[in-house]
Amino acid sequence: MAVINRIAGYADDLTAWRRHLHMHPELALDCHETAGFVVEKLSSFGVDEIHEGIATSGVVAIIDGQGDGPCTGLRADMDALPMDEETGVEYASRVPGRMHACGHDGHTTMLLGAARYLAETRNFAGRVALIFQPAEEIIGGGRIMVQDEQIMDRFDIDEVYGLHTFPFAQAGTISTAPGPLLAAVDDYIITIKGKGGHAAYPEECVDPLIAATALHQAFQTIVSRNAKPLDSIVVSVTQIHGGSALNVIPDKATVAGTVRTYAPELRALAEKRIREIIDGVALTHGVAIELEFLRGYPPTVNHPDQTALAVQVAREVAGAGNVNDALEPEMGAEDFSYMLEARPGAFLMLGQGIGPSCHHPAFDFNDEVAPIGASFFARLVETRQPIGGM
Repeated sequence: MAVINRIAGYADDLTAWRRHLHMHPELALDCHETAGFVVEKLSSFGVDEIHEGIATSGVVAIIDGQGDGPCTGLRADMDALPMDEETGVEYASRVPGRMHACGHDGHTTMLLGAARYLAETRNFAGRVALIFQPAEEIIGGGRIMVQDEQIMDRFDIDEVYGLHTFPFAQAGTISTAPGPLLAAVDDYIITIKGKGGHAAYPEECVDPLIAATALHQAFQTIVSRNAKPLDSIVVSVTQIHGGSALNVIPDKATVAGTVRTYAPELRALAEKRIREIIDGVALTHGVAIELEFLRGYPPTVNHPDQTALAVQVAREVAGAGNVNDALEPEMGAEDFSYMLEARPGAFLMLGQGIGPSCHHPAFDFNDEVAPIGASFFARLVETRQPIGGM
C-alpha cells in the first residue's frame, strides 16, 4: 500500500484522536465539543481559515495551496447515534445512550489527518475546503450546509468527495462505482383513529388494529404488484403500535416505516400508492387515517469523471488489487447526496475488515485503516490540483 509516509507517521496520533472522539459522542446538530476538538487541531496545523457554527456546529476550514487553481471539498461527518455501546473496549462511550456506531469518529479523524499533511506540505494548487458536518444520521446536516448555509458557493467549492467506513470488505480496500450508489429515503407515520371499548363487545367498537394490519399487508403489494420486478424499491413497515390492555380495543393505532428508491418515478409511485391504500382502508374499515409522509435524503449518485479520478487515486494508495470500481448499489442512504446534487464528486467506501455492521452496538472503527483514508484524501487533492498543472 502506498500510504503517504508522513501520514503513516501520524498513526499513533490518529488513533488517539479517534478514540477521544469515540469516548465523547454527540448527536445531530449538537456536535459542539467535537467541533471544538476539530478546531483545536486545525488551528495547531496552521490552516488558513476556520469557519465555525455552520449548520449550528459544523466547521469549514480552508487550506491554500501554491498558486491559482480549483477548490476541492473534502467532507467528514461528526455525529453519533442514540444507542448504548456494547464493544467492551477501554475507550468506549462515556455518555450513556450515545455511541459512534457508524464510524463518524473515524471519518473526522481521517480528514484531520489529511488536513495536517496538506497544511504542512502545500503540494497543490488552488485551495482545499475541509467540511466537518453534523447531523448526518438525522435531520440532514448535509442539506443544511448546502441549501441553507450555501457552502458550495460561499467557499467556491467546485468538486466534493466523501469517504465512509465499510465493515463488509477487507481492511484497506476501497469500493465505489459511478452512478447511483445509495438510495433515497422517505419515511411515513400513519395515525389510525377508531372507537375503543371493551374487547368482549367488538360490535360496539371500530378497531384501529384491524386497519393497521390491513395497511401492513396492502403495502407489500406496492413492491410486488405495482413496481416492475427488476425495479429497486423497498417499502417496509417497521412499527405498529396500539393498545394498552388485554381486554381493551384501543381508540388509536399507529403504523410507521420507510421507503427506499433510486428513481424519482418510483419515489413518486410509492407515495401515491401509500396514499391510495390509506384512503381505501379508511373507507373499508370505517376509521379516520392521517398520514405524515416525510421526504428524506435523495439518492447518492456519483459523477462519472470524478469517480474515475477517485478510483485512480484509490489504486495508487490502496493498491490496484484492493480497489473495486463496480460496487453494487445499496438501499442505505446518506446526506452526502445533497453535496453531490450541488457539485460533481464521488463517495467511496473504505473497507475496515468484516465485522459488526454500522448501527450495531458492537461496531467499532478500525484504527489501522485511518492512515489509508487520510492518504486517499491528500493524494486526491495533489492529483486533482498539481502545481503548475491543470
